[in-house]
Amino acid sequence: MTLDEMLQRKLADWRPDSACQTLEVEHTASGWKVAVTAERVDTLGCRLHEVTLRRTTPMPGDGSLADQGNQIAARVIGLLEPLRLIEVDTEHQLAQLRSAPPTRRHGSVQYYEVLRHGDGTTRLGRFEAGNGKRKAIGFTLTHEALAKVVQDLARQVLQRAIREFF
Repeated sequence: MTLDEMLQRKLADWRPDSACQTLEVEHTASGWKVAVTAERVDTLGCRLHEVTLRRTTPMPGDGSLADQGNQIAARVIGLLEPLRLIEVDTEHQLAQLRSAPPTRRHGSVQYYEVLRHGDGTTRLGRFEAGNGKRKAIGFTLTHEALAKVVQDLARQVLQRAIREFF
């Protein structure tokens, strides 16, 4: 069973009993652990707060953060807006991606943000900025779209691991 299939199966049965609970799914074959923090979950989708992927095994060493960020931007297409690599901080081993362009609503902007760390840890969230302030906001994805986004965030590392194995 693949990472996205396992996540979809777990989401189908998960019904948090309070706001902002976290579901963790570990896929040992791929070396990824996914944490989905949701405000609400039903049979078709989730109102999400944050999605985090962590490596359970060391990440293959090839590929710069800039390369990883550009691959994520090209691959992740299941969100409201496309992603674009904004910045790579080599000192802190962090790549930042954001929606490009963001959604403009009522004098503010809403955008997705992906932070990719050098160890593979990846966080996806949605934010609203206006009047000089920024705050995290919920975002909605179907279970299928969420599973695809997670698989797309993890895929480049999986492909590199396969190349190294063979």
